[in-house]
Amino acid sequence: MRIGIPREIKTLEGRVGLIPAAARELAREGHEVLVERSAGQLSGYPDQSYRDIGARIVPDAVALYGEAELIIKVKEPIGPELQLLRRDHLLFSYLHLAANLPLLNRLREIGLTAVAFETVEDKDGHLPLLAPMSDIAGRLAAQIGAGLLLQPAGGKGLLLGGLPAVERGRVVILGGGVVGGSAAEVAAGYGAEVVVLERRRNRLEALRALGHNVTALYPYTDAIEREVARADLLIGAVLITGERAPRLVSAAMIGTMQPGSVVIDVAVDQGGCIETTRPTTYADPTYLVDGVVHFGVTNMPGAVPRSASQALSAALLPYTRLIARDGWHEHPELRHGINLSDGEIIHPALRRYVA
Repeated sequence: MRIGIPREIKTLEGRVGLIPAAARELAREGHEVLVERSAGQLSGYPDQSYRDIGARIVPDAVALYGEAELIIKVKEPIGPELQLLRRDHLLFSYLHLAANLPLLNRLREIGLTAVAFETVEDKDGHLPLLAPMSDIAGRLAAQIGAGLLLQPAGGKGLLLGGLPAVERGRVVILGGGVVGGSAAEVAAGYGAEVVVLERRRNRLEALRALGHNVTALYPYTDAIEREVARADLLIGAVLITGERAPRLVSAAMIGTMQPGSVVIDVAVDQGGCIETTRPTTYADPTYLVDGVVHFGVTNMPGAVPRSASQALSAALLPYTRLIARDGWHEHPELRHGINLSDGEIIHPALRRYVA
């Protein structure tokens, strides 16, 4: 199969679909790997590193999409990329279509088959292609939040972990899955008071075990309202596979937070779990609502492209091997990932959003 790895064009997105080591494995198995010029540059992988493993560098996106059968990219296709996609393409990428109906409808019009990383699901209900980026996004949420609390960044001027004679900052996390767990681990390591709101008993136990400064609570509405009002840093980390994120925090709740507090909604890709969330980019990442700093960047792991590309490639390679073979539609994990097949909506979570 001819496998194409385009250069990402989303604002300040430095990740690449497959690093050279992963591309080498595919080339050894007889696949032709095409890489758009400079696709790996921001991840620390120059074109020569792909040439060295037997990949072919093509000059631009037109050439890449023109030749490739399987397109492996990180973020959803945007702008000019949509003009290059064809009915016979197999698109393998993060898509988040429930929160982007215009893109869903455009892909339907093209008539292609699209497999979304974020809905590939194993037999235990885990999301193996979303997990590594969720891990990174959760860690970044705590790190970026600590930085945004600094007064020069617009925050209240709070040292998140505190110090002797100083109160600790308070981090409230909605959701205790991979994102929430990683955010809690980093925030607890800083020394902050951490409260995680989560439904699952086993996750409540695991989160509480992170340390004496971590409290794990059931997300009753009263508990959410109380904790949001007390939060210095509020992190949204809620996910329902393939669906829009549920709205757990209202604009009125945000109005109870102190000015200079910070909101980071990692669920923004899926529409956000906080009413005041809107998508932003790393070029202009924050905005204010009622004096509260909001961060809504939709490609958070793109800030650490080398680490993120390595983690993503390790997760992607086994599934790329499968999807490049005949009969891949029957693989149970990949079958969960099919959002569209020949332009027809397949994933049940998406059907409810289209008349």
